Amino acid sequence: MEKIAIIGGGIIGMTLANYLDTTKFEIVLYDHGVGQATKASAGIISPWLSKRRNKKWYHLAKDGAAFFPKLVQDFSLGQSIYAQSGTIILRKTEQLAELADLAEERKKEAPEIGKIRLLKPEETSALLPLLKRMPALYISGGGKLDGKTFLNELSKRLTHKGIKQLHEKAHLKRAQDDWVIESESGKQNFDRVILSPGPALKALLAPLGYQTDIRPQKGQLVVFDTASSQSQDWPVAMLDGEADLIPFTDGKILLGATHENTDGWDLTPTEEAYRQLSENAASFLEEPQKLFAQSHHLQVGTRAHTSDFAPFFGPLPDDPGLLVASGLGSSGLTTGPFIGYLLAMYLNTGSWQGADYQKEIHTYIKNNQ
Repeated sequence: MEKIAIIGGGIIGMTLANYLDTTKFEIVLYDHGVGQATKASAGIISPWLSKRRNKKWYHLAKDGAAFFPKLVQDFSLGQSIYAQSGTIILRKTEQLAELADLAEERKKEAPEIGKIRLLKPEETSALLPLLKRMPALYISGGGKLDGKTFLNELSKRLTHKGIKQLHEKAHLKRAQDDWVIESESGKQNFDRVILSPGPALKALLAPLGYQTDIRPQKGQLVVFDTASSQSQDWPVAMLDGEADLIPFTDGKILLGATHENTDGWDLTPTEEAYRQLSENAASFLEEPQKLFAQSHHLQVGTRAHTSDFAPFFGPLPDDPGLLVASGLGSSGLTTGPFIGYLLAMYLNTGSWQGADYQKEIHTYIKNNQ
């Protein structure tokens, strides 16, 4: 039986591990756990109105969003983990009709967008009572994913399947035809290795002679604990600017997230992040001070970014026994599960379906040797 190691137990690594064929592979997953983006994140799954010019990225994000019903069914995900809640988009009034036209155009290739509706001010606040009365655009297909509860659920599934999870820092070396991983619990040899450790990929690949275009970005979001008993039924809201409003179960309201390039590896929650996010959101809220007076805390994680803000994933052309995945940036919750699935299908069947979604991998990883 072939031995496979996964280094990085975030959204890609965990999804990948759960989709691998355990009749073919013996699997060990290593995850140090420090600063992981997925555990600190909750996101809106609603990529269809993105104005990004990168068509390959949009193709990936669109198919990533379309993958969620399969993911929910395959892993029996409850509403507290993923919910198709609908998305409210708040923009200047003159931009809303243009966005509605874009949604109708993109719906031709992405029917999962669902119903598209321009909302009157009173309809907006009726759908999401936290918001002021203001015109908005609503699309019914949008969803929300709680990264931390998703990973916890997938970790339980791995335990049930007997897949070993080691919460240790891993170091990778080449030894003739094998890969050797050293960690606190000792050395192990593997036939193939998948690296999905976010921005830590750069340091893992450097000793092997690879130069990687990846850098860390700090992201913070605010979690408010409110007494609302209906929050799980509310849609998510994409506010105009640097803030999204994401209601979850049990009155949990998330506001995020920041994009901080200067303190990429720092995991300290900051008052500045809270101030920035709350100030950006205040003008959209019916009673901002009432929300801001609630008990709250900050969640902090480290995202991985490439120079062109596009992800890369797949086998390395000069060493197909080594697979990599990184650079998901702030759309990791949308694209990560699908990337994990594509990697698993490649390992299970030998068929690679990931080429159309990205530039060639040597754009981001160069062999210096």
